[in-house]
Amino acid sequence: MKSLSENNDNISRCWWVGSDPAYIHYHDDEWGRPVTDDCRLFEKISLEGFQAGLSWLTILRKREHFRVAFAGFDPVVVAGFGAKEVEQLLQNAGIIRHRGKIEATINNAARALEVQQEFGSLCRYLWQFEPPESERPRQFDPETLKKYTTTPAAQSLAKDLRKRGWRFVGPTTIYAFMQAMGMVNDHVADCLCRAPLLSVRQMLGVIG
Repeated sequence: MKSLSENNDNISRCWWVGSDPAYIHYHDDEWGRPVTDDCRLFEKISLEGFQAGLSWLTILRKREHFRVAFAGFDPVVVAGFGAKEVEQLLQNAGIIRHRGKIEATINNAARALEVQQEFGSLCRYLWQFEPPESERPRQFDPETLKKYTTTPAAQSLAKDLRKRGWRFVGPTTIYAFMQAMGMVNDHVADCLCRAPLLSVRQMLGVIG
């Protein structure tokens, strides 16, 4: 089954991409590519939390503002934010001005530092939740992937994060994070990105 995007360039992409240039760039160059840098991982999990109830394109268009507002998502810096910074963020029209999500991001930065201290890096902690091959779909088509809003691995990671005090990390949010940071490769079978990412993942020693 073909899953051509709507931008009329006749390139096969995942069905959700559409025609927005920012979305096309995000899909082609970022989504599903394995991430190991702690700041980038913290950014991705934070932005997935902000996305809850909104479209990802809304977040994507505001991402540069988020990066400035949250100091490049450096957990060391963000964990030091206090009431003054929260009020400043609530006045920042460039981001999502949701007090609960802002305070959760600051809280999660402190929790990320605890994870780094325990495991050596946020990366090492997160990647241990990579799902086994038996948990992955047998087919990578839109009908199948639309059903994968969460998985046992995502539920386990969400549960462990909540146990550690993280917020806005429900199973659906965490599975979207796992897709975005490349813990799983959920590009459809005929997408231009799927095969190259399989090669990248094999070199890294992660599951296809």
